Parts: sequence; C-alpha cells; structure tokens
Amino acid sequence: MKILASIVLSLSSLSLLAQSAPQQPEPVEHTYVIHNFHTESGVTLPEAKIVYGTYGHLNAAGDNAILLPSHYMANMKGYGWLIGPGKALDPEKQFLITSELFGNGRSSSPSNTPEPFHGPRFPVTTIRDNVEAVHQLLTQELGVKHLQAVIGFSMGAQQAFQWAVSYPDYMDRIVATSGTAKTYGHGIVRLESEINAIETDDAFKGGDYTTEPVKGIQSFSLVWTAWLFSQEWWHQELWKTEEPAGRTLAQVIENYKTHFIPDADANNLILQMRTWEQHDVGTTPGFNGDTTKALGSIKAQVLYMPSATDLYFPVTDARTEAPLIPHCTLLPIPSLWGHPAGAGASPADEKFLNGNVAAFMKGQPLHP
Repeated sequence: MKILASIVLSLSSLSLLAQSAPQQPEPVEHTYVIHNFHTESGVTLPEAKIVYGTYGHLNAAGDNAILLPSHYMANMKGYGWLIGPGKALDPEKQFLITSELFGNGRSSSPSNTPEPFHGPRFPVTTIRDNVEAVHQLLTQELGVKHLQAVIGFSMGAQQAFQWAVSYPDYMDRIVATSGTAKTYGHGIVRLESEINAIETDDAFKGGDYTTEPVKGIQSFSLVWTAWLFSQEWWHQELWKTEEPAGRTLAQVIENYKTHFIPDADANNLILQMRTWEQHDVGTTPGFNGDTTKALGSIKAQVLYMPSATDLYFPVTDARTEAPLIPHCTLLPIPSLWGHPAGAGASPADEKFLNGNVAAFMKGQPLHP
C-alpha cells in the first residue's frame, strides 16, 4: 500500500508501488546554473542552481515536452505515480522535465549557498522566481519551444498556474492537483504555525544554528501531519493500510514526528514555506494584485483537480477560482486521503488521476 513517511521521498514518490515497479522509468539528473539571477526580493544570487530530471527525448520540432515542477521539499522523482507504462505520461513519446524548487537542498538553498547568502540570509524566492529560472532552463538550455502541458501537484500546482499567467502562449494545457493559484489566509496561518514551531526551538538561533534544531523540526512535523490527511482518514484509521502493518496509532504519530522529512534543514524548510505562503498570481507584474484579472488572462486549457478533503488547499478555494479561469474544468478527487490524494496517495486516487490526466491530454471526455 501507500507509504507517506516523508515528504522528501513520500511526496516525491508516494507509493511503494511506484518505487518497486520493475519497469518504473528513472529520470536523468542534470544541473543548470544561472549567473547573476535577480530575485523578486531584489537580491541577486551570483549563481542560482536548478537541479532537474529528464525522461525521454525532445523531438526535432521541440514541442513534445511536458514540465512537472516539484512540490514542497521534493526531488525530481516526485511524479512517478504519473509516469511510465500504463500511466498518463509516456517517456517513449513525450519529453518530461521534472524541476526542483529553490530551497529543497539540491537546487540553490539556504543550506548549500555560499556566504553572504547562506542560511537565514538566503533571499525568499517566490513561485515566480522559480518559474523564471525554469523558463530560462527550458528555452536556453533545452531548446523547448513550446510545452504540451505543465502538470503540478501542491506547490507544483502553484507553479502551473503561474506558468499559465506569466507565459500564456507557451503551453497548451495545465493540470493542477491539490493546489491553488493563490495562498489564502487560512493557509498562511498554517504555514506560520509551522515556521513558528521551528523558530521557537532555542537551538534555531535565528537561523544561525550549528546543529539542526531537532525539537523544532519535530514540532513542525507534528503540526504538518495534523493537516496532511483528512479528519475522516484518521477516524477510519486508514493509516493501517500503510506499511509496515500492525502499528499502533502512537507508533504512527511518533514516526511522522521523527521521520517526516529525513535530514531536513530548518532554513530550507522555512524558505519553501515562505515561497508557498507568498504566492498569488495576482501580484504578477501587470495585474496590480488583481487575482481575478490574472486568472482571467489564462489561455491554456485547465484541468483543476483539488482533493475533496484537502486541508492545505481546501476544495472551496478551488471552487472560487475555477469559474474565473477560461477553459477550466474543475474535477475534485473523491478521496479521504486529504492533500496527498493529488499525488496518488491511494490506488483509487492514482487510478482517478491517471485516467483523467490521460483523457485531458488527448482531449477526451473526463471521468468524474
């Protein structure tokens, strides 16, 4: 069954099925470096590194590419639930690019950037910063002239919406699962509570720690876990469907507390939460903070797939945004698995996502 023990690996490969499938394709890893990268905060990074993966090959026309931008603290392998034999995306026919967000510890991050931008001095990078960096990667490094689609889960969905606003003619479609075009007040409160859990550990030392603030990270993990699944998921004890079998609730909670994101760096965790909470397509230059106007500018066909039980990005937020987007189909995922439903957290979720994404890509009827 599905295993959700860590976001780095879990929401970068949510299922043992995806991890163990003998024919599961693996991406080729690359690093792209941008010199003197200007961030929206006004800070210029001498070198901005983007780690990314590729599956398949770009065709001669340069137009068989699909971008899958990563989610919170995830790596390039975060879309295994959607890629491979019998799934929606086929590396034998499509050129798939999986980009890693700034702050994940591999792309430029507080933990791996030299002074004067190391640790807490690393600038807050926005979703648009990530989109701009990857746009340079696609156009200047890979020669991608046009995207068939941008497909994203969670913070990847935030990026998908931003791509559609920033570069409306660059892709034909976007798919957004378990993520919205703006982070609303309730989500910001959640993120601030998780940031506060880390920062109140005395070992954090304002971000200038010499050893990781373990207690703070564990407190962060517990807060995060409380929001990860739906209340009904816990009520029905669906954690019993995860491996290893036979665990008690106390053991499940302790596992999330101590192993939620193995080897996480506190400043990296905080940076990506700041990226998340600041996002709003309405603050894109030219829209003057008008989210409605920004959403109305989207030209791509949109498949908007919130989880029906998501506590991070509530389905009510998606129902508010979807009518503002031209050519948008709202298709909630009927799941009790909360936020991770948007990354195939259960076999039923994975089947629902793959069937509908495949149909959407082919212009065929969807299956609610």
